[in-house]
Amino acid sequence: MDAHVKLERDGDIAVIVIDNPPVNAGSAAVRKGILDGIAHAGADPSITGVVLIGAGGTFIAGSDLKEFGKPLESPQLPEVIAAIESSGKPVVAALHGAALGGGYELALGCDARVALPGTVVGLPEVTLGMIPGAGGTQRLPRLVGIARAIELVCLGKRIKADEALSLGMIDAIAHGDLRSFAAAHARSLGGAKRRVRDLPVPDQHDAGIQEAARAARKAGRGRPQVEAAIAAITSAGRSDIDAALAEERRVFQSLRMSAEAAALRHLFFSERESTRHPEFQSVPARPVERIAVIGAGTMGTGIALAALQGGFGVVLLEQDPAALSRSNQRIHEYFGKRIAAGRIDRLRAQEQLSRLEIGTDDAVLESAQLVIEAVYEDLSVKRALLHRIEPLLPPDAILASNTSYIDLDAIAEAVERPQNVVGLHFFSPAQTMRLLEVVRGVYTAPDVLATGFAVARRMGKLPILAGNAFGFIGNRIYSAYRKQCEFMLEEGALPEQVDAALEAFGFAMGPFAVADMSGLDIAWRMRQAGAATRDPRARYVEIPDLLCEMNRLGRKTGAGYYRYEDPRARGTPDPEVTRLILQASAGKGFVRRAFTPADIQRRALVAMANEAALLLHEGVTSRASDVDLVMVNGFGFPKWEGGPVFWACRQDPAGLRAEQAALAEASGPGVALGDLDILRRLLPRDRLPAPAPDTLCETPAG
Repeated sequence: MDAHVKLERDGDIAVIVIDNPPVNAGSAAVRKGILDGIAHAGADPSITGVVLIGAGGTFIAGSDLKEFGKPLESPQLPEVIAAIESSGKPVVAALHGAALGGGYELALGCDARVALPGTVVGLPEVTLGMIPGAGGTQRLPRLVGIARAIELVCLGKRIKADEALSLGMIDAIAHGDLRSFAAAHARSLGGAKRRVRDLPVPDQHDAGIQEAARAARKAGRGRPQVEAAIAAITSAGRSDIDAALAEERRVFQSLRMSAEAAALRHLFFSERESTRHPEFQSVPARPVERIAVIGAGTMGTGIALAALQGGFGVVLLEQDPAALSRSNQRIHEYFGKRIAAGRIDRLRAQEQLSRLEIGTDDAVLESAQLVIEAVYEDLSVKRALLHRIEPLLPPDAILASNTSYIDLDAIAEAVERPQNVVGLHFFSPAQTMRLLEVVRGVYTAPDVLATGFAVARRMGKLPILAGNAFGFIGNRIYSAYRKQCEFMLEEGALPEQVDAALEAFGFAMGPFAVADMSGLDIAWRMRQAGAATRDPRARYVEIPDLLCEMNRLGRKTGAGYYRYEDPRARGTPDPEVTRLILQASAGKGFVRRAFTPADIQRRALVAMANEAALLLHEGVTSRASDVDLVMVNGFGFPKWEGGPVFWACRQDPAGLRAEQAALAEASGPGVALGDLDILRRLLPRDRLPAPAPDTLCETPAG
């Protein structure tokens, strides 16, 4: 037996204990240990059944993803499951914590599955660019039917024990000691095998299967692994199971080595690392149970909702009674819609709403441990607000600014205790967007940063540490990207061409559609505020300013870069905008040229990679992987491309530098060039991507 797997006894029941902390990942050593344990139990006539159980807090939370980018070691999981199924003795999987991916496929290979309350099961491989590769697409449909299996697999759903029991994904919920319960369940089988593979696939209407496939394709945006999963699942029961299992494995092996799977694994590991910061990881966070949000606009309302859903008591302060009333109404409507959609029950919604207090008087702030200002994006306004409220708060209360661009240190200098000031930059809509940039100013205390991360995680957010610089990480890169897209308007492209090209690459929306949705006046005010300090030599595009002067502010005015007959529908190209662009282009003497979709994509992506290199060099972030997390989770960068850093590392370095130089030449003064080599140096070595099929990447030194 391997050190990670122990064989013990419970009377006539063999107990195979998986002990591979921290999450009992299904490594090659674990697989061999299980295989040896099954062989030992099968050879011992005094054993009547087997229990497979995990030590610590979980069963098997999934396969070891670090193995997936290289050839898999033997024994592989299908071999272990085949040994369990061919064993003459029944095997019961005792599940607790999580049984995901290969962990749940292993359980499906057993004769029964029992679980503690709260256990989570599922097959999330599709979310990592693959399909289940050890029988999940063939055994799960025999328990839940094809339509439900498509839903569970293609959406990567994680199902809790009570629902799993009702669906037939487990056989019993254990009460009391899991090991004893599982051993008793094994005895109750009387030595009989109950292999899932022998079950028939439940009859289902084709219409239900087609609808499940349609919904999966829509949610999965037609990615290859979604199509492959649908094909594998719908084959269940229509062909010999051994042939179907062999085909499933072949497809799995092909997909796991794909660039898309590598990109998604990169994001998975990046997310796990994103909260690990040695400088404050071991620093205790300050206690926060009551949060005050100042400003009842769209962002303040969203932050209040996020805090309520995170279990905090919330005070919403707004000096305008009408605005406060509208915000309160939106909060109640939000919960009403969630109740109607079945996303929350009425009692839970009422409990969350009961923790909300609204008011117009600063006195409501006195008991707040964390104050988040979400007021007008103006330095003097924010400084005056924090200066006014600080004396009302306890000395250790944290003051957080939701600013998107303003210098956090300049804000902090308005208060007596600047060490209590931190940036918490939420993304709209704050109640649903996962990303939250935690901004460290020069004064910010380590325990304040630790508290920002703790609060973010409790809200269900993905916190990313950023230094205090214009735009922090996300808006800084997006600003460079948008600027190049505006340059292309002057040089020969039209908004609909730019948007179509970038959406074809995988962005959720193109930059001009995004500008219309958020409102062109927001960026216009920022440009006006920064006009006095703008480098007069730098190239400046007047087109968005001209649109604003025409009151074309986007969806809210019915016109921006596009025209909107229905503000909820997609905009249509407008000849008036085309005329304006052509006039502006001619006025600057540009000879317009045609842009292909590839031209547009490369120009925009190189701009992102260049700005990422500058950010890393300046120390705004120290992790290349954090850049990718920000752009994927906050700005619609396609996750299957891994983020702008991962994308750049797949390109030919010499070619990328040549494109960077061309970008600088086209942009003129004011565009700095970053050292692109820093991207590969700071991306973890074991996650450096393979070169794209048509490029050659340098091998990193060392």
